[in-house]
Amino acid sequence: MDFRILLEKITPALKYIARKHLFYSFYSEEDLYQEMCLYLWQHYGGGLPIGINEAYVIKGCEFHIQNFLRKGRPKAVTASLDEFITPGGLTFADILEDKRADFRLNIESKVTIDEIANIGLTDKEKSVLSYLLKGCTIREIAKELGVSHVMVLKHKKEIIKKWRKKGYQK
Repeated sequence: MDFRILLEKITPALKYIARKHLFYSFYSEEDLYQEMCLYLWQHYGGGLPIGINEAYVIKGCEFHIQNFLRKGRPKAVTASLDEFITPGGLTFADILEDKRADFRLNIESKVTIDEIANIGLTDKEKSVLSYLLKGCTIREIAKELGVSHVMVLKHKKEIIKKWRKKGYQK
């Protein structure tokens, strides 16, 4: 089967997959669709091998997008307020508005990291939480802690359960 014919046949399914995964990413629907088209071209540009049907190709595209989104998620970037951002010597503290007064007024309604850490978390759960706050993926955390990703998911689920039990989230 010619690549163009294949693409025309499965485009509605690919656009549906792009819409379905749109809520989990920073990318637009068109970006995800184009990424799937690139994947298709790389794997099936010369045509479909014998015995592979369109459903198999569509599922492969969905798996590719899931991995693309998992690996392509931007990490949290931290910067110091005292870091110089211009050659003239301006720092972040010089240009950012000081909202500490507003923060002090609403301190009771804010959830702080200390409050989350003191909701009865185990040591493993605290370490998982710290990696999550740094922006690490589940698999990266598992590698760092030397456990399976399933165990990290269980710890994350327990953190959320304890957090909800304390009444921080409905």
